[in-house]
Amino acid sequence: MTYARTEPTDQEPDIRARPPLVREFLLVAGLFLAYKFGRQAANGHVEEAFRNAGNVWDLERTLHLPGEGAVQGLLLHSQPLIHAANTYYAAVHFPATALFLVWLYWRRPRHYVRSRRVLAALTGAALVLHLLVPLAPPRMLPAAGLVDTGQVYGPTVYGQTPATDTMANQFAAMPSLHVGWAVMVAVGLIVATRSRWRWLWLLHPALTLLVVVGTANHYWLDAIVVGAMLAVALAAFRLPLSARTMPARQPRPDLWGSVEGSPAPAYAGGAAPGAFASAGPAGSAAPGAFASAVPAGAAAPGAFASAGPPPLFGAVGGSAEPGDGADAGSRASARAGAAR
Repeated sequence: MTYARTEPTDQEPDIRARPPLVREFLLVAGLFLAYKFGRQAANGHVEEAFRNAGNVWDLERTLHLPGEGAVQGLLLHSQPLIHAANTYYAAVHFPATALFLVWLYWRRPRHYVRSRRVLAALTGAALVLHLLVPLAPPRMLPAAGLVDTGQVYGPTVYGQTPATDTMANQFAAMPSLHVGWAVMVAVGLIVATRSRWRWLWLLHPALTLLVVVGTANHYWLDAIVVGAMLAVALAAFRLPLSARTMPARQPRPDLWGSVEGSPAPAYAGGAAPGAFASAGPAGSAAPGAFASAVPAGAAAPGAFASAGPPPLFGAVGGSAEPGDGADAGSRASARAGAAR
């Protein structure tokens, strides 16, 4: 059986699957604003946020996770390097995700719909967790002994007073949407493309993970939790069957007969290839025909003909089968004698 494989990169975008542009813009913008306002509404809870931070820090040590300070120590060896890490944290997160959605919308509409749903579900679930579990980042935790690289070296997206920061909720470290969105961007582009270099997109979540930990904005556990949440979202919003890359099945030319010049078994003493004859002279059925108790030449090619109920055990190509034994021979002899 042969298959013809189609690749997404070889296909034109399915325009019919592309949602209306204005509606999508309003929807994505509305979801983003709802998330931003939700995070600001959850601001405060300083005492609870620091208590949860101490619990997370102790849990990481119990699990023997590597210390966040080890990554930050590598970045602090070079001021340009730590400045680049702060810039990556502040400037890449939102633009990369927005460009990812725009490209999918234009080039892979079916993948866009799924990715937008996954990102919306992940962001909504993260907002709920921000409200339920306020968490101070490791840069604020005295026990961690880490440097607030954004405030010291710049640039930073946060204010100097976390409790009254009107730009962002600094007590929303759990989970890390920086890591979650970066992983979704990489997964979405790897699935939607077929370039041999597509696996390099994994560098984006890898760099993001090192940056959020090295700048002391997130714990390792923040990334682990968002990874589990993303896996659930991906399983819940699977790509529709029509959007997947399915092999196109081609019919076999020799399934109901053989093409001209190809060998095929002969059935019943001279019957045409692929023909099944029953209770008729050999060679009476046309190629591919099923005939039962009909005179020679009565069945058209590919036709199904039947003259009454077929016998329980019939003859194939004139050869006797069980049920046409001695009794049938005796009756034939008796009819021959009566004729004489």
